[in-house]
Amino acid sequence: MVLVYPQIITGADLLRGIIKLDHLAPLLKRRGAKTVGIVNSRMYGVRSFCKTMKKYDIHTAIGLSIHLALDDERTVLLYGYAKDDRGYSNLLKISSAIAISEKETLPLKWLKAYSEGCIFICPMTDKTWDLVRQTETLQLISDACETVFVGISRAGGVRHEDESLIEETATACGLSISATHESRYLAKEDAFSYEVATAIRAGYKLNDPSRPQQDIYNAYVPEEEELQQWFSDRPQWLETMADMLISCTAELPPSRTLMPAFPLPQNTTAADLLKRHCEKGLKSRVSQFGDEYTNRLHYELTIIEKMGFSDYFLIVEDFMAYAKEQGILTGPGRGSSAGSLVAYTLGITDVDPIKYGLIFERFLNPGRITMPDIDIDFADNRRSEVIEYVARKYGKSHVAQIITFGTLSAKSVARNVARVFDFSADEMTFISRQIKEGQHRDLAESVKRSKPLQDWIALDPNRTKWLQAAIALEGLPRNASTHAAGVILSPVPLVENVPVQIGGDDFYLTQWAMGDVEEVGLLKMDFLGLRNLTLLDRIRSMIEYDRKVRLKFEEFPMDDTKTFDLFKEGDMTGIFQFESDGMRDALRLIRPDEFKDLYAINALYRPGPMENIALYSRRKNGKEKVDYIHPLLEPILKETEGIIVYQEQIMQIAVQIAGFSMAEADLLRRAVSKKKREILQQEQNHFVNNAIKKGFPEKSAREIYDLIVKFADYGFPKSHAVAYSLISYQLAYIKANEPIYFYAALLAMATGNQEKTMELIHEIRSKGIPVLPPSIQKSRYGTVVEGSSIRIGLGAVKGVAPSFYEIIKDAKTSKPWQNLFDFAAAIGGAHFTEKAIVPLVKSGALDEFGENRSVLLASIDAAANHAVFVSPEEDDLLHDVIFSIAKPKYSPGGTMPRLAMLEFEREVLGFYLSEHPALEMKKMNTGQLVDLSEVEKVPTRQTIRVVGLIQEVKRIRTKKGEAMAFMTLQDETGELSCTLFPKTYAVSNVQLQDLTMVQVEGTVEERNGQFQMIVQQVLKI
Repeated sequence: MVLVYPQIITGADLLRGIIKLDHLAPLLKRRGAKTVGIVNSRMYGVRSFCKTMKKYDIHTAIGLSIHLALDDERTVLLYGYAKDDRGYSNLLKISSAIAISEKETLPLKWLKAYSEGCIFICPMTDKTWDLVRQTETLQLISDACETVFVGISRAGGVRHEDESLIEETATACGLSISATHESRYLAKEDAFSYEVATAIRAGYKLNDPSRPQQDIYNAYVPEEEELQQWFSDRPQWLETMADMLISCTAELPPSRTLMPAFPLPQNTTAADLLKRHCEKGLKSRVSQFGDEYTNRLHYELTIIEKMGFSDYFLIVEDFMAYAKEQGILTGPGRGSSAGSLVAYTLGITDVDPIKYGLIFERFLNPGRITMPDIDIDFADNRRSEVIEYVARKYGKSHVAQIITFGTLSAKSVARNVARVFDFSADEMTFISRQIKEGQHRDLAESVKRSKPLQDWIALDPNRTKWLQAAIALEGLPRNASTHAAGVILSPVPLVENVPVQIGGDDFYLTQWAMGDVEEVGLLKMDFLGLRNLTLLDRIRSMIEYDRKVRLKFEEFPMDDTKTFDLFKEGDMTGIFQFESDGMRDALRLIRPDEFKDLYAINALYRPGPMENIALYSRRKNGKEKVDYIHPLLEPILKETEGIIVYQEQIMQIAVQIAGFSMAEADLLRRAVSKKKREILQQEQNHFVNNAIKKGFPEKSAREIYDLIVKFADYGFPKSHAVAYSLISYQLAYIKANEPIYFYAALLAMATGNQEKTMELIHEIRSKGIPVLPPSIQKSRYGTVVEGSSIRIGLGAVKGVAPSFYEIIKDAKTSKPWQNLFDFAAAIGGAHFTEKAIVPLVKSGALDEFGENRSVLLASIDAAANHAVFVSPEEDDLLHDVIFSIAKPKYSPGGTMPRLAMLEFEREVLGFYLSEHPALEMKKMNTGQLVDLSEVEKVPTRQTIRVVGLIQEVKRIRTKKGEAMAFMTLQDETGELSCTLFPKTYAVSNVQLQDLTMVQVEGTVEERNGQFQMIVQQVLKI
């Protein structure tokens, strides 16, 4: 017998199978399997399956499980296999058709259209065939396809009760019978783990008596002897199965470049059109240029044409032009593409590569033929508009976004399995806290490192089963979603090369992840949504609305003193890439005064190069002499104070010292960064020998090469650092010169994030900018600038939808409303409801009527009745008379306590606006409470009392297993980190709830330059 496995459903099929390839392939190799067939429900995982089996010299039959719709009511299971390349192409189409179908089935007529080159098995022992095991059904399928077999399974040695009937039906239709066996997990003992996977996928619990019962206990990968035993009286069925699978010769097509063509005018080539656009763009973007620009441009165009990428640049130029026409803000560049002058002249990037010393070969190297990769940033709220444009221009069937699979990580699988085991919320919280992800730590390793978790598991055998199932499922794909940026553009309909399914926003989504799609040879472009561009765009729109002046970011002076003062002070709230505490410290240390300092800091602030930040600062600020090692390195390293910071500098050194071409230098940079000994030695000989030929002493050449090796890992693309630092500078320039608009836009974008909003309001007020509450008369829907203040929009109030705001807006007249009753009458009784108005009162939006909020709340019913009374009917001639004599009065409501008012604000706005409640508490405890901003002035270990709002609590366990916590406290002056050691935590734990006001007593300590409180007592207020 030739050992084959016909129907493997792998873990790639989103928990429909749990077989992992790194376990399956060695097992099949040990057993001597010749062929294996994959039949996932979609083409998920097919490429990795084929490649893995090829490594183990096992032939693959590429297949698919198909739910065939015989009519509107009846659906049966088929297995389809690609017999040849035509069959493979048709399987892509079948998988796409199923995934796009609302019922996820394939109509019979479509099967006929896509059957060429395919082999189909009708597994008539499957339960989907229970009601249709007739000759007529089988004949329908046989007539639709070239090659059809009848499949009979005897999983576990159990024969189907209708097996004789199936044999008769196959004979009547003249079809051969093939043995079948569907494998969804590897070994018998994995059956329970598969049941758990099924429960996770279907969303039920294992202890649910109404859960669906499934016959899954023989869906393992059987031994050869078992298969022979099961089919001992029908060995020919096994032979048929083997012959059929071996006859499937389709393989993954070789990778090839599938570059789409840009629509061209007649008698024009892409290269000619690109050249014309670039020459025009150069004149437009560079006012005066010499041979350096002309020669560089023509050199780049020559390389682009030779590599066959002219169409690509025209495509990117076209959708970038569309974005700009539509007022969609785009980024100045991203990654190595900012090193291209062609990209700059076409308006794809906004960074002049010659001005900043950027290198084209870092982006496109003629010695390293790969698809170009221009990543584009768009304002994140309008990114989809550009993708829609590309789909319209090239055809929906040619454009798709890329799928990405969310896998069950250690923590995720632990929680998902715990959920189907019906563990309590406390148990799941405990499990999550004990599992430390990262540093290649899997679930088994996390359990091994956690004594509390080990002890917990040991108490109950059910918990051992939980762990075994979780480990079995760890790492499997759990769900599919859309890649944040990737978009595929194909010269032919996508289904010719990659299977697709329905994605979001009515775009297609590939069934293969990014790596697989790129292997096929399709063009991948990254359309990234960048929130900071949305912020810039919002600021520009606000200024344009108020002043009728449109900001031109590219015209901002790059030497603005106020802007660099912000950087020197580390005043970086809202500034892209520079907001973190560590980055602020670096800015204060280096004190940048030129744009080159900003992109140097950007490149230095990452693991590895960070150790050079202090050195850069000392050299820049004249506290240490710059050492260039060799005089020839000075022109290259002068801008970074003698430190290798950028990958481009490594390339320039190779050109200067060893006479490499830029293309060779880029290959050296890539090779050296891999740190393989034989490559290092080979490249060292190449570099040193070339340097000696140029007259360098061997010792100096080796020292410089060693320097390159040391910094190869650290080097950062200068092109990316420059482009992204430009966004940072533009934001900082606006913050320094238009702070009110900057903060208004930033505050608007923080809507819904309570912690961030409160931090911003505190910072805004500390700069002397008033933040005004929502106003029924003055607010627009979003946050706006009002004179020299910021006015919160009505959209910030919980429950005020855009539609309700439009009703309020349409009801306004030139005459302001004088009271609650005017407002009610204006919007009408149908809209003036308690549900709509209470949040407005609580937020302070109706304070301008001059009444206490308690009175306003008490008067809502009276105002609603008044609105009904005075609202006109269609032809109500008495309306004006009624309105003039109606004199409604407010209902008594008393005075609202200050703390209650503040709490109401937080309830409907998500933050405290009038003042922080900590301030109210301090008024009642004059002189007894220390402001959090003043804690650093308190002598170390002195006991003090503070009051504040708990922002965050992080609970941990000590090495002894004792519980303790870290808490962040906030008052109107700032924040303070507090530590609660086990004894204090034990008596205070119940008080530690987010957004709770507490009074804390403790001592002050300084650690690593940061002040914190060691808590002795916590009192809830």
